[in-house]
Amino acid sequence: MKAVIPAAGLGTRFLPATKGTPKELLPVLNKPVIQYVVEEALEPEGVDEVVIVNSREKPQLESYFRVDGGFEDMLRKRGKTCEADLVHDASNLPVSFVYQDNPRGLGHAVYCAADAVGDEPFFVLLGDYFVPDHQMCVRMAEVSKQHGGASVIAVAPVPADQVSRYGIIAGEHVGSLDGSDVADEDEGAVWKVTGLVEKPAPEDAPSHLYIVGRYLLTPRIMDLLANQGVGAGGEIQLTDAMERLLAEEEMYALVVDPTEGCDTGTPAAWAGVNARLALQDESTREAFLEALGKSVLGDN
Repeated sequence: MKAVIPAAGLGTRFLPATKGTPKELLPVLNKPVIQYVVEEALEPEGVDEVVIVNSREKPQLESYFRVDGGFEDMLRKRGKTCEADLVHDASNLPVSFVYQDNPRGLGHAVYCAADAVGDEPFFVLLGDYFVPDHQMCVRMAEVSKQHGGASVIAVAPVPADQVSRYGIIAGEHVGSLDGSDVADEDEGAVWKVTGLVEKPAPEDAPSHLYIVGRYLLTPRIMDLLANQGVGAGGEIQLTDAMERLLAEEEMYALVVDPTEGCDTGTPAAWAGVNARLALQDESTREAFLEALGKSVLGDN
């Protein structure tokens, strides 16, 4: 079973930094964002490989996941054994690459991995969002198993006045992951999806649950993407193919806590994630607070 990470975008929100460094390689503490996502993708049982959909203009991504014995040997000779082990572990993650030579939307990016995925269910993880405890996809796999191998998406509640910014699901609350009695928008609630609406007006929104950026999809979606027409923004949209999938198969949604993950999609969000994790990590907390300085902390 494979997990697919679309990573062919230009990262224009981070220019000029991303002119020389792919957005996916920007660090959160001492690891690039893409490594957090890869490690998360490998957590569910049965996932044995991560397929990164890359652009040929971003060879740095492939270099990062390639073993560099000379560099590791140099570190070890300098007594930096721990650092060499960290580099080696990153290089040995089971990662392969396919290419999106002509970016045409998320649906097109996912379809570029069709041959690598084969005739098996697969995860899709958006590359600018990661879940530190790695458990979101694990729980999604559990929901899929409970419902006969159906597709599952992660969703989270959003205030009514913000639904027009997201893809929103339509459907009905059918239970919970652990069988407990939870409200329809509480963490752990499970919905049967009946529709997907892209950026609806508040008065037209069928729910307040938006797609978070984690998908577990059946292989049928690849067949549909093969002839999916152009949608919003002149691009091939994954949500359009998922709408077609709903006509043939059941699909479910798992409600998650939106604060469970770390969104690094904008410079401000990326900086905030670095601060959040630095404060949570006992090995960096005190040094981070010291680096901020008294004037920033208001400790005059």
